[in-house]
Amino acid sequence: MKIAKLMLMACGLVVGIAGVGLAEDGIAYSLTADHFGKYLWRGQNLNDDGVFQPGISATSGNVTLGLWGSLELTDYTNNRHQFTEVDYSLDYSGEVTEGIGYSVGLIYYDFPSTAVQDTTEAYLGFSFDAPLSPSITFYHDLDEAEGTYANLGIGHSVTFGPECPVSMDLGASVGWGSASYNKYYWGLDKSKFNDLVLSVSFPFDVAGMTVVPSFNYVTLISDDIRRTDAYRNESDYFFAGIGLVKEF
Repeated sequence: MKIAKLMLMACGLVVGIAGVGLAEDGIAYSLTADHFGKYLWRGQNLNDDGVFQPGISATSGNVTLGLWGSLELTDYTNNRHQFTEVDYSLDYSGEVTEGIGYSVGLIYYDFPSTAVQDTTEAYLGFSFDAPLSPSITFYHDLDEAEGTYANLGIGHSVTFGPECPVSMDLGASVGWGSASYNKYYWGLDKSKFNDLVLSVSFPFDVAGMTVVPSFNYVTLISDDIRRTDAYRNESDYFFAGIGLVKEF
C-alpha cells in the first residue's frame, strides 16, 4: 500500500515537471477549505461533530494530482486537532466523444492517528452533457475491502439573473456496494443500494474566492445496512457546511 502512495507522489512530480514546460497550458491550482458539522462518507458516519477538510490539487493538461485531509475539531474520535484521514489522488480526465466525459484514477487513503488500515481504490467514471448532468463512477478497492462501490449522481445549477451574486446548486446521488465491499465496511455480506445524498449549496464570489454554504441530507437506503449499526444507531443525517475555493 505504501508503494501505491509513492507511485502517486512520483507521478505527481512528473506531472509537475512536465507542466512547468507547458507554455500554453501551464499548471492550474485549486485550494479548498471546508467546515462541516458532520463527516459522512458513503453513508458511514465517521464523525458526528465538526471537521475541517482542506485540499489542494494541481492540473496539467488532462492530469490532476490531489491532496485532501480531514482534521478533527473535537474529541468525538479522541483525536482532537489531528488529521485522521489524508487522501492522495491521481486523475486522468478527457472525453470519450462529444457530450460524454470520463475520469480514471487512483485514490490512496491514509489514516494517521487511527487503527484503520490504509487502502487504495481505483476508479472509473463517466459524465454526460444532458439534462440534470448525470454521472456514474465505479470505485474498486485494491487492498482491504476488495469490493466495488458505485455512485450515480445528478445535479442542476440555478442562476437568479445578472444582478444576483448568488447561485444555487442542487445535487443528488445514490450509492451501491458489492457484497465484499459491504462485508468489509458494514459487516453485511450482501450487495445493496447503500446511501442517498441530497444537497443544496449557494456559491458566491468574494475577493477572488468562491464561498460555498451548503445544506446536506444523508440517509441509508437498505434496511439491512440500517440494522447493522456499524457506525451509529441513527441512519438519517442532516448537517450544514461552508467552504472556500480559490483557483489560480
